[in-house]
This record gives sequence, C-alpha cells and structure tokens, in this order.
Amino acid sequence: QLAELSVKFGKPFVDAIEQNKAEHAADCARSCELFYCADDSKINQWDTETHLNTSFASYSFGSVPPEDFSDEFKFPLDLIKVTEGAPLFSAEESAQVIHQAEEEGVDKNEYKSGKYKLGGDWLVNLPQTRTWFNSKLEHTLFPLLHHVFPELIRSPSVLRAHSVSLLKYNHTHPRTDVHIDNGILAMTLAMTPQSDYTGGGTFYEHMGVDNVLPMDVGHGTFRPGSVRHGGHRVHSGTRYILGAFLLLEDHVEHVRRLKNRGSELRTGGDLQGAMNHFEWALALNPRCTTCLKDWGEILVSQKDFVQAEEKIRSALDMLEGLDSDALFTLGLILSEQGKDEESITTYKKSIELNAEDAELCYNLGIKLGEKGDKRGEIMMYKKATEIDPQMGGAWINMGTTLAEMNNLQDAELMFLKAIECGGDVKTKGMMNLALLFQKKANDLAPSGDLSGAKLAIDQAAELVDEAKPMLDVKMALGGDSEDAMYASQLKPLRVQIHRMKGQILAGMGDLEACEAEFQTASEKFGDIPGLWDALARVRDLLGKTEEAKQAREMLAAIRNSL
Repeated sequence: QLAELSVKFGKPFVDAIEQNKAEHAADCARSCELFYCADDSKINQWDTETHLNTSFASYSFGSVPPEDFSDEFKFPLDLIKVTEGAPLFSAEESAQVIHQAEEEGVDKNEYKSGKYKLGGDWLVNLPQTRTWFNSKLEHTLFPLLHHVFPELIRSPSVLRAHSVSLLKYNHTHPRTDVHIDNGILAMTLAMTPQSDYTGGGTFYEHMGVDNVLPMDVGHGTFRPGSVRHGGHRVHSGTRYILGAFLLLEDHVEHVRRLKNRGSELRTGGDLQGAMNHFEWALALNPRCTTCLKDWGEILVSQKDFVQAEEKIRSALDMLEGLDSDALFTLGLILSEQGKDEESITTYKKSIELNAEDAELCYNLGIKLGEKGDKRGEIMMYKKATEIDPQMGGAWINMGTTLAEMNNLQDAELMFLKAIECGGDVKTKGMMNLALLFQKKANDLAPSGDLSGAKLAIDQAAELVDEAKPMLDVKMALGGDSEDAMYASQLKPLRVQIHRMKGQILAGMGDLEACEAEFQTASEKFGDIPGLWDALARVRDLLGKTEEAKQAREMLAAIRNSL
C-alpha cells in the first residue's frame, strides 16, 4: 500500500513516511533510556499460575477500528480489556507508590490537557515512581499486554512505554475531556481505592457517558489508543491513576503520525500542508475519523462550510453519531449556514453524549437565546459555568439575558462573576455592569429614591472609568470586534452618566455639586453642546450670571463649528 501511495502522491508523501520512521525510531530509543525495555534473550511471560485469580473482561471498541493495524488487532473483536478478580498490585503497594510520588511533588504540579487543568506529573519528573513502574513493566505489564494482544505483539521485547503520567483528580482538577490517546496501545492503572473518592471513573463515548467501567485500586485497563474516552468528574476526595501510551518497536503507526503532524502544521498556520497529511492518512485508513474531523475544522476556519459539513458527516456516519466533538462542530457549521433548528438539534445530541462540555453548553445557550427560549438559554449558561466557572462569556450572556428580563438583582451577580474571571472578559463584564447600574439609577430616580439612584450612578461611573484604560490598551493592540463595540460605548455612556448624576444632584437640591458635575463633564467632553447648556442653566439657578454667560459662549462656539 505504501508503494502504491508513493506513486500516487509523489515525493512529499515519501518524505513524510520516512519522517514517520525516523521519529518512531527516535521515540523508541528515548523510551528505552527512561523505561524498561526487554531483551529477547531475557523476557518474562504472563504466568497464568501466578495470576490464577486475575481475569479479563472484554468490551467493544465501537464502530471504528484502531487507526493503525486494525487487521492485526483482529477488529472488530472486543479490544478494551479490564482486569477483574485479583488486582495486579495491592492497595498497600499502591498507597506506598502514591506516598513516594507525593514526596517527589506530584500533588503540587498541574498542567493543561485539552479543556481542563490536570493535577499530577510525567514520570520522567518522578524518578522513584518511575523505578517502581519499570519493575511493573518488566514483571507484570509487558507480559500482560503480550498475553491479551498476541496477534499484534510478537514479544514483550517490542513494547515501549512512550508517555507515562501519574494523574491526580479532585474537586479542583476534576476530570479530563473526551479524547484519544497518543499511542498504538494505552493503559490506565487505578492507584486509589474507590472508597477514597466520589464520582470519577473512565467512560467510553460509544458505550454512553453513564457507563463507567469498574476499576478499583490495583486494576488496569488495556486498549488500542485511538478509542474516545474521558474521565468523569471527581466530586470529593482524591483519585490517582497512572496512564501510559505505548509504542511497538516493530510497528510504525503511519496514520497516527501523519494525523499528528497534520495537526501540528495546522497549529503553525500551514493549512495546506495539514490537509495534505490528513489526505495521506485517509488514503492509508479511510476510516480515520479524527483525520476527517480535523480536516473539517480547517474548512470551517476557511468558511468552506459545505465541504466541512461533508467531512464531519462522513466521520459521524462511521461513528454511528456517537462523537460529541464531531456533533459540536456540525452544530457550529449548521449555525454558520443559518440552519438554526438543525444546529440546536445537533448541539442537544452532543450534550446527550457529553453534558460536561462547557463550550458546547455555551453555544447551545446562544442558539436557544436567538430562538427566544430564554429559560433554556439561561439553563445552558448555568450548566456551562458549573462545568467551567471561569467561562466569563457565559456569565456575561446570562447577566444580559436576566437584565433583559428586568431581573437586575441576579444580572448584577452574573456580571460580577464575569469580572472575577479576569482576562479579556473583565472589561466586558465591567461595561455591562455599568449599563446595569445606569438602568437602576434610571428606575430609582423617578420613584423618588434619589439616594439609591446616586449610589447606582456613582457605581456606573467608577466601572466605566476603570474599564477605559483597559479598553484603550486592548484597542492599541488590535482588539476584537467586541472590544471595539465596548470602546465605542465609552464616551456616550460616560456622558449619559454625567448628565444623570447632575440631574439627580439637582433633584436632591445640591446645586453646587450639580454645577461641579457638569463642569467636570464639559471639561472632559468639550464637544458635547448639551453639557455646556446644562452647565449654563445650573449656573443661572445659582445666580452665577458671568459664569453662565461663559458657558453659553462655549455652547455657541461649538454649535457654530458643527
């Protein structure tokens, strides 16, 4: 097949294949520097006598085969293997390993993976933990893998531990997103008793989000790496797992490596190079659904929604509709094409598969809001912020919708939450909260609550004044369309705030303070005729005839210049 495709695609394809081989050899060599590698002359086999009480439950891999070597895996056999009965190591041994890892600082580290921050660290940074793991590779794990996948693994000596991490899940680092693993094989070892935490557990998307495979401390799951799976949210306690991606020294995964390089090229801005790699990977494996999805996302970025829809629907057909990410992308494509009803239906299907996707809930909230379903919109924003409390856009949209429903009290809390998120969303939260306080002042003043109105308008002024320098910096650096919208609101909103405060002060009988307010406003915004007119009138009321005349002269000069 490689020879035929080399003729079809020419030198760029041949170079990519050679690069795959070189990278594979380098990865395998690096693995042996860090992790146990067996010698053919001295290998351990899985001892059924020693592990007499350990058995394996097998589960379906789903409708799509492994990305590479599906024939050797004997797909569609049940390829997800989970140990049952006697564990591979005891709870006491695991507790000792965790204690040792914590002494090495594993519980103090975190890093980003997908949409979530994970606690834990790579075993390359945990030498004592790695020593324990290497012993397990030699005596238990490599022999076990050879035993459960004999058609693919000719000997334990070809196995290579490529990327290995010890992960810590708790209420602050609760879960992973749905993903595939970066290796021909992957393993997950449970390092914590189930009694130590609530929630948690691994699910496979094609089996359903609520179908968590049981795995207590000392047990493991072994599978091809390309099956979509995720971790359920840990609500309390601590759950440790050890995850490893594996290579086979005598099997180069051309599909996975072409796909990965395509993703790297896409990130680097070489979209054509990325699409070429996805095309080559699909030529090797026409059922590489990740290749289709990644290609489709490039087409979305190029606004080629028709071809993007074709790629994503092809992937979903193969996956029997069981891929929340593909459904999310399809929902986005349909939305961009103005197919709102189909978009909403598709987003809802995605949520059925993975209700813990904050961005998905956020997008569905937007679509429901556009259709006038305010209750459904707020429910989705609420769900998004429960999943990711730092999703400032959802807090802002929820606050805006509540304000439109005249629920200013709850809207205020939402905007405050957005401001707490910081970053790019902080100024947007501040401007929206300023508008809310302005509305509160507008509502309170006619009812006679001038003290409450003054407090509200002062809060609005403080927020706008704090937001202005931040927005100025953003716009100087380019800013986005929303930044530009809020920046354009700064002057008219601040003028309205000055006017309203002046009117409130006049209503309270404090004409001196009223004059000072309009004096400040006219100095800051000298091109606004109405401010000079208001200043002249309040000075008339104070009997400051000469000062009133000066204000009117400024008013006349501005009007003559218009």
